Amino acid sequence: MDTGVKRAVKAAGGVRPLARALGLKSHTAVLAWDKIPMRRLLVIEEITGVPREQLRPDLAKLFLSPDRPKNAACA
Repeated sequence: MDTGVKRAVKAAGGVRPLARALGLKSHTAVLAWDKIPMRRLLVIEEITGVPREQLRPDLAKLFLSPDRPKNAACA
């Protein structure tokens, strides 16, 4: 499990609460993630409050925009 998944799980209060919040039938789906799937990224950011740049640092360059400051991950 990579750091982004660990952060999301911790912020959600555990694997089961995160899976429930995402509407997944089983928490084992979360346990199987090597990285947070792109299709789940924004909703996990919303659920946990962990910035997407921290959830998927490998994709951080994709998230920079004129209205999103570069240090948003530190806020």
